Amino acid sequence: MTVAPARADEAQTAPDRRPLGALLTANLVSITGNALAGIGVPWFVLQTTGSASRAGLVAFCGMLPLAVSALAGGPVIDRIGRLRASVLSDLVCGTAIGLIPLLQWAGALRFWQLCVLMGVNGLFQAPGETARQVLTPDLADHAGLPLARAMSLYTSASRGARLLGASAAGVLIALFGAGPVLLLDTATFGVSALLVTLGVRRVPAAAPRRDGPPVSLRMYRDELREGLAFLLRQRLLLAITLVLMVTNGLDQGWSAVLLPVHAERDLGGSVDLGLLAGLFAAGALGGSLLHAALGARLPRWSLYACCLIVSGSPRMLVAAFAPGLLPLGITLAIAGVAAGILNPIVSTVLYELVPDTLRSRVTGVLAAGVLLATPLGGLACGYLVDRAGLTTALVLLGGAYLLITLCPLTFPAWRRMDSTSDAGASM
Repeated sequence: MTVAPARADEAQTAPDRRPLGALLTANLVSITGNALAGIGVPWFVLQTTGSASRAGLVAFCGMLPLAVSALAGGPVIDRIGRLRASVLSDLVCGTAIGLIPLLQWAGALRFWQLCVLMGVNGLFQAPGETARQVLTPDLADHAGLPLARAMSLYTSASRGARLLGASAAGVLIALFGAGPVLLLDTATFGVSALLVTLGVRRVPAAAPRRDGPPVSLRMYRDELREGLAFLLRQRLLLAITLVLMVTNGLDQGWSAVLLPVHAERDLGGSVDLGLLAGLFAAGALGGSLLHAALGARLPRWSLYACCLIVSGSPRMLVAAFAPGLLPLGITLAIAGVAAGILNPIVSTVLYELVPDTLRSRVTGVLAAGVLLATPLGGLACGYLVDRAGLTTALVLLGGAYLLITLCPLTFPAWRRMDSTSDAGASM
């Protein structure tokens, strides 16, 4: 008589990896679309305007709303639910990207409209990515997986998506042009929305938060302040945010302006651009998988400090001084491995230090801080290329990157990376 209830309870608590698998697959598809746009949009601008400054301006228009929505999106995600936030993000982003080639083919696309559409895409992109990211710890627990391994799998799926999207984008642009590639991007957003809807709809953590106070501007401001106050109290999280603010800005200048211009002027065009981006993404995927297998056995601080240096300035300096595709390709593959190790470390530290009730708000504030400098990277690099030349811009970017990546070796707050699991357990 007592066996059946025991079996029922066991069934209810049995690990279920399907929601996590659906989320990882949806994230892979969505980020594949982002990678297609990451190659397709800069190439579209360079081909239609021939201006590095305009390519930088378009990147700025896409990234500035991304930073704003990352800052303001945490409370919104909590109120409407992580599932709805992810689906709405994909649908709006897909529509905005799809309108670019459609308006171009109709002869109605103006440069200001392109900037607006990229702004809309940026505004809705961050809440969706944040919603999927903050769901991962709950789904990992639901699946019976350790957090560090789940975050490595999440990062690996993201890196794999960038590899697939970047590698395919260069070839597809060469074969069909940038417009059809952007329409393919639209389709990936639709698939991602469908996967999240079907795979995560029964997960309690994905539902809207019902126990909070009514939505108001004051409540919204208080929740943002709470997330910011927690971030400011955690010196390690603050240090990570400040360094990533600078490196993300430099990365944006590299990926949105310098690398596309270098590929167009000095290499073989969009195919080489896709190949180089794919090599970096392949290395990053390998780094994520390597961390998933071995990361728990390695000291975080020293590993992070070394990988940050390797992932940054070498690629800019090689592009400036070593002609040809091969040296830069090798450098980007190595830099990608280092970059792939960085994100799982940061994600694990974040989730060990931040309580679940603050996770959306703190993640949103941290993401916004990281993204605040990002729009300036593309804008500044576009201006530098047009005014000082590509080589000068590459050298300046590489020098700045080298200086900022020395911070984890210089400031003692970074050494706490090796003890955050104990800090999280005591909270």
